[in-house]
Amino acid sequence: MWSHLERGSSPVDWCESNYSISPLIAEFVNTISNVLFFLFPPVLIHLFQEYAKFFNPAINVLWVLLMVVGLSSAYFHATLSLVGQLLDELAILWVFMAAFAMFLPKRYFPKFLGGNRRVLAFYSSVISVVSTGLLVMHPKANAFALMTLALPAIGFLCKELNRVKCARVYRLGLRCVAVCFLAIFSWIIDRMFCDTWLSIDFPYMHGVWHILIFIASYTALVLFAYFNVSEERPEQKPQLKYWPSNNFELGVPYITIKHPCKKDTHLAI
Repeated sequence: MWSHLERGSSPVDWCESNYSISPLIAEFVNTISNVLFFLFPPVLIHLFQEYAKFFNPAINVLWVLLMVVGLSSAYFHATLSLVGQLLDELAILWVFMAAFAMFLPKRYFPKFLGGNRRVLAFYSSVISVVSTGLLVMHPKANAFALMTLALPAIGFLCKELNRVKCARVYRLGLRCVAVCFLAIFSWIIDRMFCDTWLSIDFPYMHGVWHILIFIASYTALVLFAYFNVSEERPEQKPQLKYWPSNNFELGVPYITIKHPCKKDTHLAI
């Protein structure tokens, strides 16, 4: 058991040369490229105060889970230990499942759920626990298995964007999808063309993946938060805004409530 904590015990090793920059950190760039996972979530918790107060306080769970993903990923790339790898992958899985339980539109709920989001959250938790066991059993295939979750998520995002009437939200959605594909492309070429990147002394595309996938992930969560209010509490009239300047659409997006009213406690998970 303790051997799984040892450095280099993971079967996964990315393109970046090990200990080439620091004798203490296995993959230096892949480690520090997780910095956005630590910097942005506290800002998002602050920006989503109104959303949490008047609609769903569980939104903050997602921002905290993103920080857990960043911490787990940094630990994994710093040590290349099997425990670090599993923590990284399990954190990603739980972000997916928490977002699924929180944002799946009720029009897609199976009849046996009775429109109850808490019941969906329960079943999602059960699936997450079972999936956690499967990830632990087959660590070599985990990265590819998790990557398959991205494509249906992107497809679902595109489907929801087609229902949007706000041009500002639609533009953000297009940028999110574009960044998603750029992130996936970076992940793939790091795996498939490592020798090429090593030959030009730039084996850091996995670090680029970290940056792009964080931007895509938090942007997707912002969009689904907007969709969720629009469908379940349309009278609150959610608005997409940007920080620090609302006129600069490449800033940090967040959702405000134009007509606040008491939140529906049945929405929280």
